[in-house]
Amino acid sequence: MLTSKQRAQLRGLAAELDTVLQIGKGGITENVITQAREALRARELIKGRVLENSMLTAREACDALAESCQAEAVQVIGSKFVLFRQNPEKPTIVLVKDRKR
Repeated sequence: MLTSKQRAQLRGLAAELDTVLQIGKGGITENVITQAREALRARELIKGRVLENSMLTAREACDALAESCQAEAVQVIGSKFVLFRQNPEKPTIVLVKDRKR
């Protein structure tokens, strides 16, 4: 579970990313899930987009993909969404620690 500071950090990193995943009228297929898993393994942070001809909203697509890929939904804006899953073997993104008192 991400803290608000970690979520903010990831949103900042995602701003520079290109969209690597597109959800079309076919919705979330096995192929899309496989693509998302591979992209998350390679990059940890990915940006996706829901096309206008899709029956899903960006929020629905983001939540469904996050659940099927064991990833965290970072943000949804308009038709775009961002997912994060840390690579257990070689993490490339170091999350900020949240100070608790």
